[in-house]
Amino acid sequence: MSTNFTIKTMIQESRRQANEQAIPEMIEWLRRVGYQPSDLNSLNLIHVAGTKGKGSTCAFISSILCQYLPSASRNSSTQKALTSKVGLYTSPHLRVVRERIQINNAPLSESLFAQYFFEVWDRLETSAAQEGRSNEKPAYFRFLTLMAFHTYLREGVDSAIIEVGIGGEHDSTNIIERPTVVGITSLGIDHTPMLGDTIEEIAWHKAGIMKIGAPAFTVPQPERAMPVLRQRAEERNVELTIVNRHPELETVHLGLDADFQKTNASLAIAMAASHLQTLGGDISVVDRLPPEFKRGLQLARWSGRCEIRREGAIEWYIDGGHTLESIELVGNWLASKLTPTTTTTTTTNPGASQPPRRKRVLLFNQQTRDASALVTALYSTLVSALSDAHPFTHTIFCTNLTFADGGYTPDLFSVNYIPVSPDMVAMSVQRKLADTWKELDPRADVRVVRTIEEAVGLVRGIARAGDGSEGVECLVTGSVHLVGGFLEVLETESAGTKLSD
Repeated sequence: MSTNFTIKTMIQESRRQANEQAIPEMIEWLRRVGYQPSDLNSLNLIHVAGTKGKGSTCAFISSILCQYLPSASRNSSTQKALTSKVGLYTSPHLRVVRERIQINNAPLSESLFAQYFFEVWDRLETSAAQEGRSNEKPAYFRFLTLMAFHTYLREGVDSAIIEVGIGGEHDSTNIIERPTVVGITSLGIDHTPMLGDTIEEIAWHKAGIMKIGAPAFTVPQPERAMPVLRQRAEERNVELTIVNRHPELETVHLGLDADFQKTNASLAIAMAASHLQTLGGDISVVDRLPPEFKRGLQLARWSGRCEIRREGAIEWYIDGGHTLESIELVGNWLASKLTPTTTTTTTTNPGASQPPRRKRVLLFNQQTRDASALVTALYSTLVSALSDAHPFTHTIFCTNLTFADGGYTPDLFSVNYIPVSPDMVAMSVQRKLADTWKELDPRADVRVVRTIEEAVGLVRGIARAGDGSEGVECLVTGSVHLVGGFLEVLETESAGTKLSD
């Protein structure tokens, strides 16, 4: 089975021609598993595309819908059960592949994952034998998408939130014929070899999930993106609504606690309300939010997104940022959470410097994009937000390899494997990042290490240093694969064993 990296490379090298065959091929794979696209309609599918905030928006929707389950209804005198099981399919996973296929906000158990994996696998083998085909299997993301649909059909899911993988028009999830509602989160420049170099091209791809009969919602977008979204909606006879921030979010404490998450939460509110109305619910969110919506927003969790973990004297601030827009959001989120320092050297008064009360550390990697541009944007955002020319006392750059003795665990290897190149062995990207940061802030202590495990050890060593400081605030950002590997290191040490053991 091909990895995501292999497939993306193939599409890039084919100059996007492989994209055009994606949907017909996916429909054929679905047929070989025993279904037609129309069979998916019983799942009451919610489809979400976008560049930033797809996963968070899906998490908010799932959490809201779970407040309308039978178990939740028994605890409320004002609501009825509008759905019996809520599915959530997202990508990529951070630690274990089971995270991608959730029911009622919980990843599939190992036993159910194995059961449905082999049911799909065996159906593909059987169809190949009966039809005289080769025993070839669909690529990694396609297989998991097929498995998610199969799982939800077998488990009796009747509300399923499906996150697009890449793009929309040619994405493997876009075999959905009749979603109840579709949404497009904030757009930006990403995956250009497959989607195009301009915001207009990217908007065209994302809008490809729009379907006749399904309301479409989006958030305020870059100026050049909106005409494309409107045109695509008009071509498909779809009503497109732009969702602004819901006023009640100024008083609701979101489970994903960042100012920019209010945009994602507002989109989730509109989409969840539309979906529940389709299911027969008497739901209104125009002026006031129902208590179920507030509870769902408060209970929403999304590992590795705007997450804060405390470990002794260390506060870990964890959020992926792999585009210029998203890294700026990460910087502003961090600035809003940091403990005020006595004072550090500021841009306005360079002479008035004192040692900070707490050390601040950046742990970063981005292996395949313009990493130096990302750290420069992060630096500029923090300098502006903190009025501090030295936002970090230490910066650590590492590869996405997780452990010093074994690289990736199997779940991480399968999704983010990139053939080890001389540049990776030499840590060329990381050394360039180190040089970039030294130019930005010569006063920072800059380190380069090979693995995430070593980087975590460095941060702990900084925290243990007896210099009178009051602990460490460490931002872990960049690649979501770095975030996943980081969480794997923390969770593995907590459990005392690696997933591969």
